[in-house]
Amino acid sequence: MDQDPTTSRTIASALAASIRADVIKGELAPGSKLRIKELCERYAAGHIPMREALSRLATSGFVIAEDQRGFRVSSVSAEELADITETRCHIECEALRRSIRLGGLDWEERVMATHFRLSRLKMYAEDGSGVDPEWERAHVAFHAALLSASGSKWLQTLSDLLRDQTARYRHLSVAPRYQSGDDQTSEAQRDVPAEHRALLDAALARDASRACELLRQHFQATADLVLQQAG
Repeated sequence: MDQDPTTSRTIASALAASIRADVIKGELAPGSKLRIKELCERYAAGHIPMREALSRLATSGFVIAEDQRGFRVSSVSAEELADITETRCHIECEALRRSIRLGGLDWEERVMATHFRLSRLKMYAEDGSGVDPEWERAHVAFHAALLSASGSKWLQTLSDLLRDQTARYRHLSVAPRYQSGDDQTSEAQRDVPAEHRALLDAALARDASRACELLRQHFQATADLVLQQAG
């Protein structure tokens, strides 16, 4: 019996989310071949929804579709990270300016609440495995809240995509260092909670120019740290 198209699309959506998360975390290595049979076994899925999931991921840059050769995980490079960072600065700063201009009390409450949660969590897992997943979720929520009153679906969609692409680079740089037992000297030179607090204060003060400059510095510091650790 043929599978209901709606069910197939739902399965494909869930598969795309799972594969995307594994690409971001580096569990599917950059440049690696994505063999349909192996993926179906790994994710307990059928061939049709798996191909649809990979095709969706190819439109967002996490997967590359090659003519007559199937799919592979997209590669990483310093040049691409620089491009992602610059583009992210343009997109998120515009969304932040709009949120600061248009956001009301509900927006302020979201920004303050997500920052409070983020400030109460430790960035790194106690088992030494890298960035703590709960902190990562709170970090995403805070940055999303800052942009949430922009009134532009596309600015927020592009911001989400670029944020995930940045997270991929950060995961790839952090994992090998923790596996080798290196310390956190590079991070010790950077006060990430203070950066987030300064962003919060500028946003609530409705100082769009300062908030955007702080956001640019925040993104560039992350990119510089990734390149330093990767090197």
